[in-house]
Amino acid sequence: MSAIRTMLVELTGTPEFADAVGDDDDLSASGIDSGDLVRLVLLIEQRTGQEVTAQDMENLSSIADYERFLAERGAAAGTGSAAGEAS
Repeated sequence: MSAIRTMLVELTGTPEFADAVGDDDDLSASGIDSGDLVRLVLLIEQRTGQEVTAQDMENLSSIADYERFLAERGAAAGTGSAAGEAS
């Protein structure tokens, strides 16, 4: 189970919800409320140390979006200044 799905189970208390939502399904349209979406962002920030800005949130609507966000931020954090030196 992906990190985002695990967090959704924790937030909703229902593994069935996380299992039923497709990777590209809009979470809001799938029945998760706005409070849980805010709590999801807070969990992401708390567990990964990655800040999620309001601008970031505009592009995050599905599990796949959140997973890509974490992957991109993780890769960017891992490269540090080496990316600038390679350019």
